[in-house]
Amino acid sequence: MDALTDLFAQAQEALFESVIQPLMVALGLSNLLEDGFAATGWLLVGLLQIAVLLLVFGPLQRLRPVEPVTDRAAIRIDILYTLIHRLGLFRLALFFTLTPLLDDVFGMLRVAGLHTLHLDELWPGVTDQAIVAFLIYLVVFDFVDYWIHRGQHELNWWWSLHALHHSQRQMTMWSDNRNHLLDDVLRDTIIVVVAWLIGVPPGQFVAIVALTQLSESFQHANLKLWFGQMGERLWISPRFHRRHHSVGIGHEGAERGTLGGCNFGVLLPWWDMLFRTADFQLRYDPTGIRDQVEQARDYGRGFWSQQWLGLKRLFGRRA
Repeated sequence: MDALTDLFAQAQEALFESVIQPLMVALGLSNLLEDGFAATGWLLVGLLQIAVLLLVFGPLQRLRPVEPVTDRAAIRIDILYTLIHRLGLFRLALFFTLTPLLDDVFGMLRVAGLHTLHLDELWPGVTDQAIVAFLIYLVVFDFVDYWIHRGQHELNWWWSLHALHHSQRQMTMWSDNRNHLLDDVLRDTIIVVVAWLIGVPPGQFVAIVALTQLSESFQHANLKLWFGQMGERLWISPRFHRRHHSVGIGHEGAERGTLGGCNFGVLLPWWDMLFRTADFQLRYDPTGIRDQVEQARDYGRGFWSQQWLGLKRLFGRRA
């Protein structure tokens, strides 16, 4: 773990000094160099993730596809979402809007005497074992992500935004970041607040986010793959998550047309198993939303139309 951390730090420093710092100075942003260095870390993570998608996940999709690619235009929009998120453009927008507000809130909480928990210090010796601490935080964040995902499916107003993610009928490794921007803001705000409350170190937070994003890209891949009877219960596979995206199954409750669904886990299927929302059927069904298929409901073809229609659904206007 230490060796990987040192290697990443060296690459981050090199990228910052050779590209980001000169660019920021030229743009008159010298007062934000410290923040720019942190942003360089996120940029480097995104570049590494995209390299894995292109060099590993892409060939796997071509080798064992679930279905033929018939809608490349829809996939190009998903690629745009991925670049916006993985290269830090979305995070940059949050830095100038939401981050100052959260910093003020956290500052007031500290003044009021509420400090972070530092979860890894609750077990003797864990602070000296980076991998153990990392796994503790990973499980905690995955538990939170499970309930966020349940909320996205079971609360009408939240589903109106999250439905955009499920409207992709040509699911690929690029589909993970196909979300309404407001949906992403809500989720990221919850995750940042939890990170502050449990005291996750910045370096481990970056690593957890990077691992989660990469695994989610793999889960969305157009890839006919499952991990076997045992493996399916240890880590979420493309088969497990595709069931969540299946038309009329993953986004609906026991009664037709009601909110709910199955397979809400993000990394670990344990929470689905614990709360009885797991579906381990070995099937690869078409993806999408029932009203999209049966009523030809429009969820948008382009980036801006998808964002606009999501807002119309949120505020109760037929879209």
